[in-house]
Amino acid sequence: MERDLWRWDAVELAAAIRTRKVSSREAVQSVLERLEAVNPAINAVTVVLGDPALADADAADAAVKRGEAVGMLHGVPVTIKENIDQTGQATTNGIVTFKDVIARSDSPPVANWKRAGAVIVGRTNTPAFSLRWHTDNALRGRTFNPWARERTPGGSSGGAASALASGIAPLAHGNDLGGSVRYPAYCCGVAGIRPTLGRVPPYNPTAGEEPPPAGPRGPAGPPRPGRAARRAPAARADPGRT
Repeated sequence: MERDLWRWDAVELAAAIRTRKVSSREAVQSVLERLEAVNPAINAVTVVLGDPALADADAADAAVKRGEAVGMLHGVPVTIKENIDQTGQATTNGIVTFKDVIARSDSPPVANWKRAGAVIVGRTNTPAFSLRWHTDNALRGRTFNPWARERTPGGSSGGAASALASGIAPLAHGNDLGGSVRYPAYCCGVAGIRPTLGRVPPYNPTAGEEPPPAGPRGPAGPPRPGRAARRAPAARADPGRT
């Protein structure tokens, strides 16, 4: 193979997995190996989901072999920011007190990405309450810019942007009210999408009956064509608003 699979973008991987040119397991394994190699230096991914990701990748490959209809992100490795609910994971939002707030269900963006076939390889860092222009907190520590440690990776989706710029998955979840996708994308040299407010549902089941104010939830990816297509999997119904 001419290029390591962790270097492929989401569009390339999705097409190759659908046509069985590469397997989801190969793609996920490549990303996990890249994560193991670079994450200790940048602290972008705070929770590694290696075994579940490989199991999901095997399931994705089996579905392709059976000829099933698959989603647009089928088998593609992605990361999720630690401030939205993912079943079985803590929604820490960068807060020590929230380290044991374990989600019993997925937030709509996570559920929709899963429905589109994405394979989650890890959770990414965020500052306390996701309200800082840099990414550091007492629970997970500081995330570093992969290009220069003395420079900020931005915030609050600094973990997502730093991971993405380092080759840890071709697509990363983030959210943005005052620049939390756009600024980290700028800092780390990747592309970020801030959907219109209300386009992507922000509800977190762990937040209780009244969803807190939250910015648009959008993806980030390498600065290449085809990124806008990735909004669709996240932009579906919000059970917290209906």
